[in-house]
Amino acid sequence: MKKEKLLAILRLQVAKHVGDITAKKLIHATGSPEQIFLENQQTLAKIPGIGKHTIASLLDPKAYEKAMLELEFLENSDYTFVYYEDVDYPTNLKQCIDAPILIFKDGNIDFTSDRIIAVVGTRNMTNYGRNFCKNLIENLAEYNPIIVSGFAYGIDICAHDAAIKNKLQNIAVLAHGLEEIYPKAHKKYMHAVQQNGGFITDFWHDEKPIREHFLKRNRIVAGLADATVVIESAEKGGSLVTADIANSYNREVFALAGRHNDAFSKGCNNLIKTNQAQLITSVNDIVEALNWDIPKKNLPVQPLLFDNLTEEEQKIVDFLVENDKQDLDTIAFSCNIPVYRMSPLLLGLEMKEIIKPFPGRLFSV
Repeated sequence: MKKEKLLAILRLQVAKHVGDITAKKLIHATGSPEQIFLENQQTLAKIPGIGKHTIASLLDPKAYEKAMLELEFLENSDYTFVYYEDVDYPTNLKQCIDAPILIFKDGNIDFTSDRIIAVVGTRNMTNYGRNFCKNLIENLAEYNPIIVSGFAYGIDICAHDAAIKNKLQNIAVLAHGLEEIYPKAHKKYMHAVQQNGGFITDFWHDEKPIREHFLKRNRIVAGLADATVVIESAEKGGSLVTADIANSYNREVFALAGRHNDAFSKGCNNLIKTNQAQLITSVNDIVEALNWDIPKKNLPVQPLLFDNLTEEEQKIVDFLVENDKQDLDTIAFSCNIPVYRMSPLLLGLEMKEIIKPFPGRLFSV
């Protein structure tokens, strides 16, 4: 990525009144991150939802200085990053309206798996929760999913450790910068996580683990995964926030039930009781819900599969045959078809029973 583009993205991240949704709106309206800072204020003010406070925060000289310092750090570090319009940006996360425009990475992470499970829960896990977590991930191993969690005490670190022991890639989503370690007691797990996946965050390298960051982090945990499993939670807790976010993304949510008077089962029991989560008793519940038990068809890769398709429809079908399940934006980008044309084209193919839609604007033949 060119230095000018990265600097512009960092300036968007640090701007006080610009979140990820507003940043994407600005990028789409102007054409690129760099162009935002070349436009005059009158042009920016014409973009719906962009007011004077937003414009002032974009042009704040202190924000520019901070972005320059972060740019200098990145240029001299071994950390990598991925921009939300890059083809290697996580497919599931790209479908989330508030997904970060830039993710920082450390480790050996491969986002291309079509099987990703988030495992979250209380920091005060019981033996019941610990044993279920370990057994679940051990039984998931034959399906080779990526395991996502938050590297926190309790269920999170239990999930990471179980993934490592079962040779599964695992991704730790941090609520702070990559130069920080939290909790310090988990430093001993860092090398194993990096060798079997790695760490990601949308926070700058030296940002501290404050409470608000953990709540913001949860959207990445939920957004990365096809399904989120909550293993033990009190009546209130961060894992319930993650479950709520996953539901808002139309992702599957599972919860482990417990006795009605167990403090760290109340949250899970309420999720199931209010139909915000499915009851999970074994790995089979995940396998059946996500159709992992249905073998993939070995479709032949050939240029012409159907006789009644337009040139653009055929291009979409050929791409999906070669690349399996993909999101709308990736299909549009790869087939060089404007996004505004994709919805009617995909609907037409769906009506012809050639493609099938999935949650998160995903499609496959």
